[in-house]
Formats: sequence, C-alpha cells, structure tokens
Amino acid sequence: MTLIGRTRARAVETLTLDSPANRNALSAALVGELSDALTDCAKDTDVRAIVLTHTGTTFCAGADLRDPPDPDALVALLRQIVELPKPVVARVTGHVRAGGLGLLAACDITAASRESTFAFTEVHIGVAPAVISLPLLPRTDPRALARYYLTGERFTAPEAARIGLLTTQGEDVDETLAPVLDGLRRASPRALAETKALLTAKVLETFDRDAAGLTALSARLFSSADAREGMTAFLERRDAQWVV
Repeated sequence: MTLIGRTRARAVETLTLDSPANRNALSAALVGELSDALTDCAKDTDVRAIVLTHTGTTFCAGADLRDPPDPDALVALLRQIVELPKPVVARVTGHVRAGGLGLLAACDITAASRESTFAFTEVHIGVAPAVISLPLLPRTDPRALARYYLTGERFTAPEAARIGLLTTQGEDVDETLAPVLDGLRRASPRALAETKALLTAKVLETFDRDAAGLTALSARLFSSADAREGMTAFLERRDAQWVV
C-alpha cells in the first residue's frame, strides 16, 4: 500500500501524505516514499512545482513513535525539500504537530486553512525539536519559537502566519493558493531554480553547520529514560510522571 498519493494538473505535481492509520506520522516507510517521490519530481522536466498536502484532518502528527525514521533519514528528507530545484508548496487543511512542522518549514511556500492548528509537542514526551530546527530556526520568529518549543502549546493558523511558519492562511486554502500556483506556472523553470537557490542559501548553511550535532542530540534524547516514559504515557493516554 502506497503512503504517498500522486496527481498532476498543469505542471504542478501534488504529493499527498496518505497514512490515515497514524495520522500521517513520519514513519520510516513514509519518509522513504516521500523522498522517492520528490526525487522523481526533481528529474521530471514536466513538473514545474510540487504541492505537499494530506488526507484526513491531520497534515502530519510528527514522528511515528512505533516506527520512527532514522534521524539521518529525516535530515536528508528536509534537506531534499530545501535543495529541490523546484518550489515546494505546503497545503494544510488540518492539524500539524512536532516533526510535521519541520516539513512545513522546509517548504518554500506554506498555506493553511484557518481551522488548522499547530504545536511543538516534543517536550511533552521527553525529547526536543532537534532535527526539525534545521529549517525552522532560520525561517521563524525566535521569540515565538522559544515560547512554543518550551511549552508545547497549540497555536492557530493566523499565529503561525505571524511568526513566519506559514506564508499565508485563509478560509479556503485552495482559493488562497490559486494566485501562488498561477505565478509559479508563469515562471521560467530556470529562473525558479536560481531564485530558490538564493532564498535557501542561509537555510542550507544551517544544515551544513548543525545537522550532525542535532542528529546526535535527537538520537540521544529518543533513547533516554524521559523519552521512554513520555512515549509510553502518550501511547497509554496518561500524563507522564513529571507532570505536576
């Protein structure tokens, strides 16, 4: 069973996260399939841009706690989105948690419907948003990240747009994205690739400098006693032992 749906309309390839059993969580299998689909899009001269979207009410619930991806594989996927020589546009009509926010930050343009919600829930299960910080820190308001990283609070689509996580948001995400996709279709493929390279240079510097350290941090935290307790509590639908 495929976990990534693929459709195309007027040179825009839509990749759909389609793993409803785990709310489109980042399993090793989903990360691998998404990477393969992006590789195909990069090679296909008939693809002008990519839309990344989802089935169900959740864009991505973060890492799959039962089958988490290798941290190196997640870093590679995020970098692949940033480096892809074609624009990647996120289309969100639901909730985004933890690692799913890293996918958003890696995309070039992000749009969500107004009912969407967002949260960095890592601290509640005993880990930190380590690897996903690679695209997030260069692109998102640092004071807002300090609050939402440390508290795990949910926040709204208008707030996500205010802090730079979203490019735009509205009642109808497809209406919101229509002029964006029209603009991409009118652009020269070579010009899009060169312009994207200008925009992502600073983000890639962060990957070059910090990827190894953050990958090691992620592996260390996920193997810790706090992570074992936090994940067990999450799966058992109870508070972790440190909750006061």
